[in-house]
Amino acid sequence: MPTRIILSTALIVCVALVASCHSAYAEPISPRRLVEIADFSPPAVSPDETRVAFRLQQAAIERNAYDTAWYVQSMDGASPPVRVADGGIPLRSSSGAVVPAPTAAWSPDGRWIYFRALVGGRIDVWRAAVDGSGAEPLTLDAADVRDFLLSADGAVLKYSVGATREEVFAAEEAEYNSGIRIDERVPIGQGLFRSGNINGRLETQRFTRGELWERAALLADVPDRWKAVDLHARTVRTLPSSEQPPMPLGASDLAAAVGQPSLVVADTRSGRIALLKQMDDADLPGRGHVQLSMLPHARARQPVVCTAEQCSDRAIRGIQWRPSSDEVLFTVSDPQRGFAQSIHRWNVLTGEVHTVVHADGLLNGGRFRDAKCGVSTKAIACIADDASGPPRLERIEIATGQRIVLFEPNKALATDMAALSPQLLRWTDTLGQEFTGWLFPALEADGAPPPLFVTYYACSGFMRGGVGDQWPLPSFAGYGISALCINGLPHRDDAIARYDEGLSAVQSVVELLASSGRIDPARVGMGELSFGSEVSIWVATESDLLSAVSVTSPVISPLYHVFGSLKGESFTTGLRSYWQLGAPDETPEQWERLSPTSKLDRFRAPVLMQMPEQEYIYALDYAIPLIRAARADLYVFPHEPHVMHQPRHLLAANERNLDWFRFWLQSVEDDDPRKTAQYEHWRRMRAAAQ
Repeated sequence: MPTRIILSTALIVCVALVASCHSAYAEPISPRRLVEIADFSPPAVSPDETRVAFRLQQAAIERNAYDTAWYVQSMDGASPPVRVADGGIPLRSSSGAVVPAPTAAWSPDGRWIYFRALVGGRIDVWRAAVDGSGAEPLTLDAADVRDFLLSADGAVLKYSVGATREEVFAAEEAEYNSGIRIDERVPIGQGLFRSGNINGRLETQRFTRGELWERAALLADVPDRWKAVDLHARTVRTLPSSEQPPMPLGASDLAAAVGQPSLVVADTRSGRIALLKQMDDADLPGRGHVQLSMLPHARARQPVVCTAEQCSDRAIRGIQWRPSSDEVLFTVSDPQRGFAQSIHRWNVLTGEVHTVVHADGLLNGGRFRDAKCGVSTKAIACIADDASGPPRLERIEIATGQRIVLFEPNKALATDMAALSPQLLRWTDTLGQEFTGWLFPALEADGAPPPLFVTYYACSGFMRGGVGDQWPLPSFAGYGISALCINGLPHRDDAIARYDEGLSAVQSVVELLASSGRIDPARVGMGELSFGSEVSIWVATESDLLSAVSVTSPVISPLYHVFGSLKGESFTTGLRSYWQLGAPDETPEQWERLSPTSKLDRFRAPVLMQMPEQEYIYALDYAIPLIRAARADLYVFPHEPHVMHQPRHLLAANERNLDWFRFWLQSVEDDDPRKTAQYEHWRRMRAAAQ
C-alpha cells in the first residue's frame, strides 16, 4: 500500500523523512506497459442488482488503435466477466480527451444492454445480449446518434441525430472546392481541411460558440432530430416535439432563490433534487468548498442543507440517489490525502450522514474524478485506482463498506508496482502554503542521491504519466530517477501568483528532499501538459532549479495572441481574466513578465518540446530561437490535438521523455541503434551549452 509522509519547511517544523526500503526488483516498468493499461467506463448495475455492465478500453500499439469491449459480470464476483460486444472506437472531445463512455442502459427484464458505439465509421445504438450470445446495431441511421433513451417498458428506443454523414462530407467538399473563408470560427494554425479527428475520422473543424478552444465538426450546430425505434416491429418514425424526451433538469429549471448550483441530480422515484453549490472563500475566489443540499421539488425555494461534519467544508465531487431510499450518496476528494476519495450517504429526512468507505485514490466510475459508480440498493460498483494500483472493478457494500475486487485486468502491473512503494508527501513552503504530492523513490542508486523529475498539475488515482500521460513516473523510478507528482493549488485569478505557487512548490520540496539526502538538487527535471507546461517553463526561466525540461503545450506569447485574436471578444476576455493581458501594446509590462520571448536568455535548462500538430505553431516565436541556439528540441505529432492520444504517439513521447531525462540527469544513453541520431543531436546541444 502507498505510505504517507508529512513534510514541512525548516521555518515551520522539521519532520524526519522515513527511509525507503525496496524489495528486489528485476526490471523497470516500461513506458509501453503504462500506455497499454486497461481502462473502464462507468459501471451500470442491472435492474435485479445481480450483475454489472462495463466497457474496457486498451491501446493496441501495433495497430495504433484502441480495443474496446463491453462485459457483463456477476455482482458477487463468483464468476469472471463475459464479453458481450465490441465497444467500437472510443469517442473523444476535440481536445483529445476521452469522452467517458455513457453508462450502459439495461432492459427492464435484464436480458440486454444498450449502448452507443462508433463502428464502421458510424455511431449507432447497439443492443447486446448479456449472456454473450450476440449484439446488433438498432438505429442504422444516415446520421450519427447523439443521444438515446430506452422507454420504461423496454419496448421503444428514442434517439437523436443531427446532420447526416453525407451532408457533412458534402459541406467539407464544397469548402475545399470553393476555398475556405477565414473568420472567427476557423481554427487557424492547423490544417483547414479534414485535419481534426472527430468521431473516428479526420474532419474539418470549427470553433464552437462556447469554450474558447473547443472545436466541432462542420454542421455540428444542426439541431437535434429525435426518432423512435419500435423494438418489436423494428419500425422507425420521426418524433414530434410533444414526444421528444425532456431536457435533463438543470439550474435554470429551479427557483431563482436557489442560486446557481454546479450539479443538479433528480430522484426519478420521489421527484426530490440533490444539489451541489460552490461556496467560495471571499479572499480566495474559486478555493472554497461545495455545499450539498436537497430540494423536495423543482419549485421549492429553500433547500435542505447537509450540515453534518462529512458535508461541511469538503470538496464534494459527485452525488447520486441511492435507489428506493431517502439517501444521497456523495463523493469527497480530500486535499490532505492527495485528493483520495471517500463515499458517504446522507439521509435527507433525518440529516444523518454515514461514511461508506475511504479509498487511497480514486473510487468512482473511471479515470475522471466526477465519473459515477454504478448504484444499487445494497451495493455500489466502482472503479478503484491509486498511486500503486492501476484500475480495477470493485463491489462495495453500502451498509458496511466491505470491498470485493470483481475484475482486475491490470493485475500483473499492480504486482510489479508494489516494489515502487509510492509515498504521499505533504509539506509547507515559507509562505505557509501547503502542498501534497506523490513520490516514486528511485529504485536504482549508485550510492549517491538520485536525480528528481517533477510534474506539477494534478495527481489522482494511478499516475501513469502525468495529466498528459507522457511522463512515465514509474519508469523514471525504475531507472534510478525519483519522480514526484505535485498537486497544484486551486487556480488563482492572478497569473503571476498562480505560477509563483508552482515555483514555490518545486523549490520548497527540492530543498526538503535534498536536506535529507534523498535527491540531488543539482539534477532536477520537470515537465507536464497544458497548465503544467506553463509552470514548467516558468520554473525554468524564473529559477536555476532545473537541469532539463519537457513540455507538450505552448505557453502565452505574442504569436499565441496573433492567432487567438481572430476569435475576438471571447479570446480577449479570457486573455484579460486568466493572464491579465491586453494586446502587446496595451499591457507591455505584463507581456514582458509572462512571455518566454522576453526571456530567451533565461532558459538555463534544455527544453524538449513534443507537441501536437494542432498547437505547435503557437510556440514558434520562442521555440525557433531556442532551437537555433541549441537550447530546445522540437517534435511534432501529426493529427494530434491538445491531449495526444494515438497509441504510437503516446509510446514515442513516453520513451523519448525517459531517454531525455536519463541523458541530462544521469548522462545515460540507450544503445538502441534507432536512437543514434537523437543522441547525436542531444550531445551537440550539451556541447553548445558548455
